Amino acid sequence: MARYDNYRVYKLNIESVEQLQLLQLIEHHSDGYTFLSDPVNLNTTVKLVVAPHKAAEFGEFNQRFSLNAEVAFENLQVLIDRQLRGRRETFGWTAYQTLEDIYAWLDTLIEQYPDVVSPIVAGESYEGREIRGVKVSYKQGNPAVFMEGTIHAREWISAATVTWILNALLTSEDLAVRNIAENYDWYVVPVANPDGYVYTHTTTRLWRKTRSRQNVLCYGADPNRNWDYKFNQGGTSTIPCSDTFSGPAPFSEIETRTLSEYIRSIPNLSTYLDFHASGQLLMIPYGHTTEPLDNYYELMEIGTKAAAKLQERHGSIYKVGNIAEIIYVASGSSLDWVKGTLKTPLTFAYELRDTGEYGFLLPPEQIIPTAEETLDSVIVILEEGKAMGYH
Repeated sequence: MARYDNYRVYKLNIESVEQLQLLQLIEHHSDGYTFLSDPVNLNTTVKLVVAPHKAAEFGEFNQRFSLNAEVAFENLQVLIDRQLRGRRETFGWTAYQTLEDIYAWLDTLIEQYPDVVSPIVAGESYEGREIRGVKVSYKQGNPAVFMEGTIHAREWISAATVTWILNALLTSEDLAVRNIAENYDWYVVPVANPDGYVYTHTTTRLWRKTRSRQNVLCYGADPNRNWDYKFNQGGTSTIPCSDTFSGPAPFSEIETRTLSEYIRSIPNLSTYLDFHASGQLLMIPYGHTTEPLDNYYELMEIGTKAAAKLQERHGSIYKVGNIAEIIYVASGSSLDWVKGTLKTPLTFAYELRDTGEYGFLLPPEQIIPTAEETLDSVIVILEEGKAMGYH
């Protein structure tokens, strides 16, 4: 496992075109540097990991380009160690879960609830792993919900939130939870990028992409820029080593190609929910344009009510808007493909906790609060969607 002892994390406000160009150049030639959030737009804040051997060089950049870099964390390894804390013998949500643990837990659900839970294989990976999940169905004729996590490998809170919600659908006695559990068919995939997810547990915690070999030095494509809808129309990179490399062609990655085929096969699909981290955003299509396309205004109304409900439990404030509006232009995403190609009416992507302190290195004690408030908002999305006739 790669260690990040004495790697500093800096917080940077991008205030000039010159600063933005510098940071994008660093991103494209990233030896010794790793961005925890992408340098895409002016007047945004990013976090940059700087290796000890790059400290002097970065100090020069900081002075020459007036970056006014603030140290967010002195030692990245301390954060990573904190995330790995609290491992338990039994499956639960006081610690982050490995792929092996998640798949074993899915098997126990299939055994425990044979009349309700059935296994699904939603795709396969470059290294030969199955993209596994389960279908939860209490009766025939329900509209379908597809819920997916961890398409970006390093966003561990995503998988943990999806598994917690899945557990609640089966075990909660809350009437609102029982209502959505039993009146929808749930197709749940906790880890959409299994190769990358395993790699973050065994080798490099900060890995984001798939693990396909692109050339002698570069591996992987960004699986959330690789879908065949408005491919490479902004917010992507054509440089294979970049974290936002879209791939050599749409659906070049076996993960996205097979997953799309599975989603397309789901009967009566009314809702698609995609979970990422971080930023506390509830996003609707599209990522390639800020134009209010399709049922934008209805989704904004639903999203605003969902975010208000989410805030009630723990006070977390989420922004609502289309991807290009509230985060940045990002084309070729799964959310946009599901909306633009399948015309699925209710399509939402979450950027879960937090708003910048830890990012996707969120401490494990925040797993359960994050999942609780997220489920509150999912209930509202489905209830409001039903009220509008979308199911």
